[in-house]
Amino acid sequence: MSDPISFGEAPLRVAPPKPEEVELRFSPEAVKQLEALKGHYPDLKSCVLPALWIAQREYGWLPPEAIAEVAVRLKRSFAEVEGVATFYSMYDTAHKPGLHKIEVCTCLSCHVCGAYRIADYLKEKLGIEFGETTPDGMFTLEEVECLDACDRAPLLQVGDQYHGPVDPDYVDRLLDELRRTQVPTTRVLSDEIVKAHLSDSEL
Repeated sequence: MSDPISFGEAPLRVAPPKPEEVELRFSPEAVKQLEALKGHYPDLKSCVLPALWIAQREYGWLPPEAIAEVAVRLKRSFAEVEGVATFYSMYDTAHKPGLHKIEVCTCLSCHVCGAYRIADYLKEKLGIEFGETTPDGMFTLEEVECLDACDRAPLLQVGDQYHGPVDPDYVDRLLDELRRTQVPTTRVLSDEIVKAHLSDSEL
């Protein structure tokens, strides 16, 4: 009889905090924007997605504490908000990204146009694999699904900017430019998405 297959131990899931134990860390600007957003929707449940973008901007990613704050502010359960946050890949729930998250589209058009060659080049230059962050905390590399700009394949996304078509020379220039940029492009993306939901008078 063969040995049973072992898949290893499942990671321990952090117990959700009780609402009264949640530390509210949103800035006054974030609170003001969330209050404005609430008026855009028929109920608070409908406000979860934009609220998560605010939380991701405020915390730099979505650790359990950020998810708990959204749950408290929208009067939802932790499990409900966590389920939404972990469903969408644009929310960073697995780990805190570096200052700049480089996303490589590997869907059909980009794949045909050399996306994996670009990915391998980035891995070599940065010394990391997909889902990892450089030791200095500068870059995170991710593989993503279609970015809907197939005419620019192979395509990268960094923050709220698309880059493509890219080749190794372009990648070198982009990395040099990003190394000189201390503003977290991950937070820039979150901020731009939040602002897209609000009118000028609500900002």
